[in-house]
Amino acid sequence: MNLRPSSIVGLLLATVALGCHPAAAETMSGALSRAYSNNPDVNQARAAVRAQDETVPQAKAGWLPKANAQGTYGRQFSRSTNTFGQNGSDQKFTANPTSGTVTVTQTLFDGMRTANGVDAAESGVLAARESLRGQEITTLQQGATYYMDVLRDTAVLGLRRNNVKVLQVQLQQTRDRFQVGEVTRTDVAQAESSLASGTADVSVAEANLQASIANFRRVIGVEPKQLQPAQPIEKLLPATLDLAVATGLTQNPSVIGALHQVDVAEDQVKVNEGALLPQLGVQAQVQNSNDTSGYPGYGLYTASVVGVLNVPIYQGGSEYAAVRQSKEKLGQARLAVEAARYQVRSEVITTWNALQSARATIASFQAAVRAAEIALTGVREEAKVGQRTTLDVLNQEQALLNARVQLVQAQRDRVVFSYNVMAAIGRLTAANLGLGVMAYDPNHHYDATKNRFFGLSTPDGR
Repeated sequence: MNLRPSSIVGLLLATVALGCHPAAAETMSGALSRAYSNNPDVNQARAAVRAQDETVPQAKAGWLPKANAQGTYGRQFSRSTNTFGQNGSDQKFTANPTSGTVTVTQTLFDGMRTANGVDAAESGVLAARESLRGQEITTLQQGATYYMDVLRDTAVLGLRRNNVKVLQVQLQQTRDRFQVGEVTRTDVAQAESSLASGTADVSVAEANLQASIANFRRVIGVEPKQLQPAQPIEKLLPATLDLAVATGLTQNPSVIGALHQVDVAEDQVKVNEGALLPQLGVQAQVQNSNDTSGYPGYGLYTASVVGVLNVPIYQGGSEYAAVRQSKEKLGQARLAVEAARYQVRSEVITTWNALQSARATIASFQAAVRAAEIALTGVREEAKVGQRTTLDVLNQEQALLNARVQLVQAQRDRVVFSYNVMAAIGRLTAANLGLGVMAYDPNHHYDATKNRFFGLSTPDGR
């Protein structure tokens, strides 16, 4: 078996048959659509955003009245004795005292703690959405990487299996030539050694493929079956590195999320400072009691509306410590923004240059494969007339195999690195990739819960 390298690589990268029919072929877009819709890490992040949404009505509760009811019921026995004077007296009373109280409290001013708390909750929701967007980007990036890993490892496995077949033919030819005295026992040993090494390489390639399949299954959710070729997405990238860096600094979810966390920290400072301000509220109470004080038939009804003013003077200093602590956390949040920007800049530059390197190496490895092809043909012909040794042939076959593997790796890298750049600038989304899936909109849940102050079930009925 002596396929040309171009035909081998083209065949293996064009379709990866893993035990299925052509009708079940998988494309990159289809695989990424599966990951976007069904990946458990993405769905878990979406659930985290929905949970964060509930902090908004919790914060708004400070604007609403608080009402509670209290009731009591019991049995009371009373006895009074008078032993003074000639006529003593002894009185006994049995009653069932009951009472009911309804209290309604409305805060009028709480030092702006509720208003700032609502702002903090809303900023927290926006930060959680950026965290979700980051998880979606990471999942799509992993999906593209493992998709190409399966293609690459299948191609490499095919190349190494083909190499074993070539080495088996080479060994048989060397043994035949040894029988007629054209080569020495050393030549046979060299051919046997190369075959043994090639067989070991097949085992390694099989293990690598199984690992890539497992990763694919973990992210995409299904086994890879007849993967179709994938193209790099360079046309979706900015034209220059400077534009890519600028885009990453403004669109990467880690930067935007860090900015929202700064807003949360600023609002939390105001919330804690509000604890030092006066608080004003109104309390209304209605109470009805019967058979109180042990006297049957005795009733009492009261109703009151009072204003309550609370002026904090000194509570041990905990409020001051809370304000100082929140200011330090605000400083920490601002530093986190700078750290995120440095990280994004580094990722964009690194992935951009890796992509450029992969593009350049493909042409080099294609030239290397062509040159190794020609060289192998010449070495084999020279070996037939005794101008080359068996070792020369084996070395040239190994050089050709290495060039083929490097070409496959470079082709894989170009596609993967284009997705990596897209992820680094924060634009690796289902919409930008045109996946054709229904986009998850966190606004639906937020709008259903932001002003919901009654009920235990979630909007989806749970």
